[in-house]
Amino acid sequence: MSLNPSKVKNKMPMQDASIRSTNFDEVNLGYSLNMAIDEANRCLNCKNAPCVKGCPVNINIPKFIGFVKENNINEAYKVILESSYLPSICGRVCPQENQCEKMCTRGIAINAEPVGIGYLERYVADNATLNSFDKKENNGIKIAVIGSGPAGLSCAGSLAKLGYDVTIFESLHLAGGVLTYGIPEFRLPKEIVKKEIEKLKILGVKIVTDFIVGKTISLENLQKKWGFAGIFIGTGAGLPKFMGIKGENYNGVFSANEFLTRINLMKGFDDKFDTPFKHYKKIAVVGGGNVAMDAVRCAKRLGAEAYLIYRRTENEMPARKEEVLHAKEEDIIFKFLTNPVEIIGDENFNVKSIKCVEMELGEEDQSGRRSVKEKENSEFLLDVDCVIMALGTSPNPLLSKSTKDLEINKRGCIVVNEETNETSIKNVYAGGDAVSGAATVILAMESGKKAAYYLDKALSEK
Repeated sequence: MSLNPSKVKNKMPMQDASIRSTNFDEVNLGYSLNMAIDEANRCLNCKNAPCVKGCPVNINIPKFIGFVKENNINEAYKVILESSYLPSICGRVCPQENQCEKMCTRGIAINAEPVGIGYLERYVADNATLNSFDKKENNGIKIAVIGSGPAGLSCAGSLAKLGYDVTIFESLHLAGGVLTYGIPEFRLPKEIVKKEIEKLKILGVKIVTDFIVGKTISLENLQKKWGFAGIFIGTGAGLPKFMGIKGENYNGVFSANEFLTRINLMKGFDDKFDTPFKHYKKIAVVGGGNVAMDAVRCAKRLGAEAYLIYRRTENEMPARKEEVLHAKEEDIIFKFLTNPVEIIGDENFNVKSIKCVEMELGEEDQSGRRSVKEKENSEFLLDVDCVIMALGTSPNPLLSKSTKDLEINKRGCIVVNEETNETSIKNVYAGGDAVSGAATVILAMESGKKAAYYLDKALSEK
């Protein structure tokens, strides 16, 4: 087929904002075959492939897009699987605009929109019909993966493909980690997560749920008594942060972690389930990242008037631009250059308002981010009955406190060899948010994949 010269990528079909803001169904509906082929034909098939350099897991992007051009979706899928085990997920939640698409020649050299690489990855993964995958013969060597989030799943898939006997230990009753309990259904349907995990099971990966390493059994005994030759820790960063302001202990104040877990894992939006979430009238979410966006858009779907409070401007928000745009279309009320200083409660200790101050931007710091300072005499009250803090997370200390000789830093993150991802304990590796602190799905996958490579190398040499 001939090259599509269009400067604009094919738009993603989606639910109308007025409808989607009342349900939890997926917002983006996916390309049709014709749209996927048309978008694939915008790819210039660059010889130096800068897009690959922008992909944390180094997918051969021009090659898989070339197969899409030929309507050979299964071959395109095989190319992606050489580098990534969660393409249906990555095609939906990866910040492609800051990675592969940012490096796209079409977007840089000829002043056009980059090729919709993420949209094409999603199409391929959703529509491929393969149900068997290449793997080496089982070598009988047991590997334990602690945590079934993106880092753990990526590590498990990489090692299973190499022939290892891999078991994932998950503390919750469903596998998927943040993919299951953190990211809302309207952005990442849980059926998609289940399908990706089922593909790992086809590779031979076993998953044990309701099992807390560090409590159910020690990490040391996984090695000595249960005979796991290697261990990967991918426990994520599930410990929420708060502001430390007065009133954070009132009824109606939640961390984004608890709120999203109750919505996603426990189906709290549906009164038919055992733990429905209370119907609040006005909900304020504090923060400016993707988790804050997920929380405030969930609040809207629960029927509340939803506010997003962020102390800087929209330009400084770390959230994906697409998510911010979707939130605006859904009538989320943004309160930029605003910072909470106190939560006000009634006589029964229920939230009734949040006291805020106006902020203004100052000079840039060493990282290039502008500082903020409070405007004098700018206090005001915002009437709300629920406040959700989405201010970041840190690793849960349970495993590190129960594991002798596991080195952690002052932020509570596991210390690893930067080249290999091995921890202070021999043949125990770690990756994802447990090492880096809260980051993206694809970066967690990258670290899991890297750890698998070096763990295999260490065990092979042994």
